[in-house]
Amino acid sequence: MLSKYNQEELGKLVLRLCVGVLMLFHGYSKIANPGSLDWIGATLSAFHLPSVLAYGVYVGEILAPLMIIIGFRARLGGWLIFVNMVFALFLAHQSELLSLSEQGAWAVELQGFYLFCGLAVALLGSGALAVRPD
Repeated sequence: MLSKYNQEELGKLVLRLCVGVLMLFHGYSKIANPGSLDWIGATLSAFHLPSVLAYGVYVGEILAPLMIIIGFRARLGGWLIFVNMVFALFLAHQSELLSLSEQGAWAVELQGFYLFCGLAVALLGSGALAVRPD
């Protein structure tokens, strides 16, 4: 039987791997389809923000997930994903914030998942099962 300490550490690892691996797929998609950065840059410009900020998606969807997965500065990685998702919600999903999908779920439940899991990692830290526990 696992002690309470081990259960908490395993729980943090599962959270880190879940949010990190799943977000990394989004980052890979941005690398495989570099034209998506053009859309992000244009959307930023429409909000009077510098289009160069579009490259921040690589930080939030590649660097931060890798930090979280291996457990190196996981809190910082969590904050980076959280900020990345605030931008995504603000830029691309404002009209869906108070909407439901055809199945009755929150229209932005995936974005909400990343937002709140990033925040959870930022608040909880990596746990002991990490390259550099914090």
